[in-house]
Amino acid sequence: MTWDEADVAAARERLVAVAAHLPGVETADDHGHTGFELRGKRIGWLLAGHHGDGRLALWVKAPAGEQDALVSGDPGRYFVPPYLGHRGWVGALVDRASDPDWPEITALLEQAWRMTAGKRAITAYDATH
Repeated sequence: MTWDEADVAAARERLVAVAAHLPGVETADDHGHTGFELRGKRIGWLLAGHHGDGRLALWVKAPAGEQDALVSGDPGRYFVPPYLGHRGWVGALVDRASDPDWPEITALLEQAWRMTAGKRAITAYDATH
């Protein structure tokens, strides 16, 4: 394990701040993990040592092809998460030792939001950003 509670707090703070800028996204803590939902649909999870895997990671919904591109392009930072990987979700390591690509992680969370948000919400968001 290459992370500690300070890493968890820092990653959570950063991801919650990103989610706060995405209309309708709710953040909820559940069993030591932080979930990101839009209209009751999960778009991401911050998981700390999920089932003892030793990872501090964001699991995030991704479009077809994104998972393969990220995992094959940078397997030191990205992975196929269990349970949701077969649906295209991607895991991104967010501990300091993994040197996360925060602009990419921010873009992944926004992309997950876009996959779930309605056309009007996306249009309104794009008009202000």
